[in-house]
Amino acid sequence: MSSTAADGHVDAPSSELKRSITGRLLFFYVLGDVLGSGIYVLIGAVAGEVGGAFWLAFAIGVTVATITGLAYAELVTKYPQAAGAALYVNRAFRSPILTFLVTISMLSGSFAAAASLANGFAQYFGSIVEYSPALLVTIAFVVLLALVNFLGITESVVANLIMTIIEVSGLVIVVVIGIIHVSQGGADFGVLVQFDTGETFPIFALVAGVALAFFAMTGFENAANVAEETVDPARTFPRALVGGMVAAGFIYVLVAICAALVVPVDMLAESDAALLEVVRAGILPISVGVMVVIFAIIAMVAITNTTLVAVVTQSRILYGMAREDIVPSVFGRIHRTRRSPWVALLFAAVIVVALLVVGSLLNDAIGIDVVTTLANVTVVFLLFIYGLVIVSALKLRRSDERGDTFRANTVLLYVGLLGNAVLLGYVIVDDPSSLLWVAGLLAVGLVLYLAEHFFGRKRREARGAGTRSADHTRGKD
Repeated sequence: MSSTAADGHVDAPSSELKRSITGRLLFFYVLGDVLGSGIYVLIGAVAGEVGGAFWLAFAIGVTVATITGLAYAELVTKYPQAAGAALYVNRAFRSPILTFLVTISMLSGSFAAAASLANGFAQYFGSIVEYSPALLVTIAFVVLLALVNFLGITESVVANLIMTIIEVSGLVIVVVIGIIHVSQGGADFGVLVQFDTGETFPIFALVAGVALAFFAMTGFENAANVAEETVDPARTFPRALVGGMVAAGFIYVLVAICAALVVPVDMLAESDAALLEVVRAGILPISVGVMVVIFAIIAMVAITNTTLVAVVTQSRILYGMAREDIVPSVFGRIHRTRRSPWVALLFAAVIVVALLVVGSLLNDAIGIDVVTTLANVTVVFLLFIYGLVIVSALKLRRSDERGDTFRANTVLLYVGLLGNAVLLGYVIVDDPSSLLWVAGLLAVGLVLYLAEHFFGRKRREARGAGTRSADHTRGKD
């Protein structure tokens, strides 16, 4: 990335993003993004890996992710700009190739996450609307969210706030069911320390569970990409980011414990919508059929919330890359009235829909679990980025610091770096096919880079010539 990114300079006022996100809105933005990104979709898969003690996988995943969040909080207070991780890595290493790789990895991870969540949405949708075509549901879902984001960032964040309140209510229902079950004397607390891992050594099963649970904590990094649209980011960002992650982590662990106490772990593991099994247990004094419909709707709102944030992130990354001449400048176009990056939004929707179509075809052909596979792809991309962000935070110590700069604990950052490295290695070894998806998404980024490199050169040269001509004219004057 050019020095423009480093200085935070924007070429023209017409390209500036609007600062309208308060600290309270940002807190719910983070909380809503994290809560909907896995607890409704992958809790059954985590239970299947670990057994009754799967709540521990969420606790460890939350810890590693929150430590990584500290590095983001420190760097955002130094560089509150939309480029996010790419800007931090560029500042630390000054390597255009590495910066480009991080940027494309972040973008690709967001694409994969959105596709995985869209499939999760279709699973809950199918629980209340029988014989619904899953692929069409996922495509319509993605297109609708792109339209919501087109209306503008303020509308998107307010929608995020409303959906966060709704999705928390769904998790509260699970917790209430758990409390009632315990009060009735039907809970077996021994299940919470059981590791039903078969022939797998418990520690490896736990790492596998943490890797999946980690996907549930991803999404917090998206907040860095709206730093340029946040009011007083140096003061509000660290508290909103870390506070949102800690709150989400506490809720995750509590929900996991309640689910394990109410429903047999093997039933959770076999369900595509595991939290629905908690509702189907019939503990609440309300018709099970009614509760299933209500909870499925809440779950879909939760997944919508997280996916909406992913759509926001994708468009902002493309917008930031276009400003720095990394991808074609067309992605930097802002709609005249809505002030949203509409070309970037359209392109992102096309890529996510393509992933959905390919995933559907592979599912029909070889029975691939699209939700879990794309979740693994997301984790591979993000763990790579998280590790580099922590290294960048350490490397940039004593650089660009001001009186209000947040500073993370150094020892914790090293612990987080080790945790990210272990998880990344495990995911790759456990699911090597994820590397094929990774390579395909990186290829899309490479095409965009080459298009800008070869076809954007004339535009850059013309812009440079215009600047030199203006300087020459001023020199004569």
